[in-house]
Amino acid sequence: YSNFIDDLRVYVRGGTGGMGYPNLGGEGGRGGDVWFVARERTTLKSIREKYPQKRFVAGTGANSNVKALKGEKGKDCEVHVPLGISVLDDNGKQIGELNAAGEKFLAARGGLGGSLATNFLPCKGQRRTVHLDLKLIADVGLVGFPNAGKSSLLSKISHAKPEIANYAFTTIQPELGKIMYADYKQISVADLPGLIEGAHANKGMGHKFLKHVERTKQLLLVVDISGFQLSIKTQFRTAFETILLLTKELELYKEELVTKPALLAINKMDLPCAKDNLDELMTQLENPQDFLHLLEEEIIPANILEFREVIPVSTYTGEGIEELKTCIRKSLDEQAEQVNEEYRKKKLLLLQTSK
Repeated sequence: YSNFIDDLRVYVRGGTGGMGYPNLGGEGGRGGDVWFVARERTTLKSIREKYPQKRFVAGTGANSNVKALKGEKGKDCEVHVPLGISVLDDNGKQIGELNAAGEKFLAARGGLGGSLATNFLPCKGQRRTVHLDLKLIADVGLVGFPNAGKSSLLSKISHAKPEIANYAFTTIQPELGKIMYADYKQISVADLPGLIEGAHANKGMGHKFLKHVERTKQLLLVVDISGFQLSIKTQFRTAFETILLLTKELELYKEELVTKPALLAINKMDLPCAKDNLDELMTQLENPQDFLHLLEEEIIPANILEFREVIPVSTYTGEGIEELKTCIRKSLDEQAEQVNEEYRKKKLLLLQTSK
């Protein structure tokens, strides 16, 4: 994953409380708390560089004294984290989530100050080790095998400039781009590192890739019309088999990923025989059940993805790029309208039941 970090283990400790004052019944101040605060333009890499020890400790509460019987609370420690963070404990259990700028999560609570209840002795703050697990948030996630042309497509439809080279595993870290429309509407697109067969079992970049798909609203599968072969040691896959394999990998990792709305971009339409291959693929996609008996059982998913649109494109000539941008926007608008309609129905149902 090169310089990209999507998981960081940190130590957090709430501040110790202040001493109480037994003679006058004074209470020590409570220890400060450690908070994770979601901020835009923040990365886990920047946290690691700024705090190499990866330790975050809040301030100690002030002691009670004759002048101030109630000690002041210790200083809170705020850690700015990127959007799309899941907070996991050491056992891998999710204890918090930060998806929008300004959201806060209490990572470690400060200890109580000394008081009559504690024999005027202060309590130590909460301490634990937590994992910050990043899942990219984007409207659309590009899904495809290496060399399908995802990076080239992202650079054509958005303002992103990913580094592109002609070999497998070109993209070694997720790239985020924004499609800009004439009316200033913006749609974020994430190009995620190429899958390989067995990714669900953590082969290749496995889970590092697949976890980022979870946070996208829609999927855009990018498939090479001429098929795909990772190396001379692996089997050649046709475009139809590639689509099934991609679906199978998503399904085995997390079944609900296959329920996301999906579009299909058929890339490299500038190649010879592309038109014939496309005709054959469209026939297979219209009636996939008629062709499944010809394939090995292990590559057939339980549920075959139904695509809202199939768009032939060429990142080399620019063919179909504008149509693809239009389809992405239309599909997202329809999904948003559907969500709004479901929300309105729920509200109406609640009003009716309350009456």
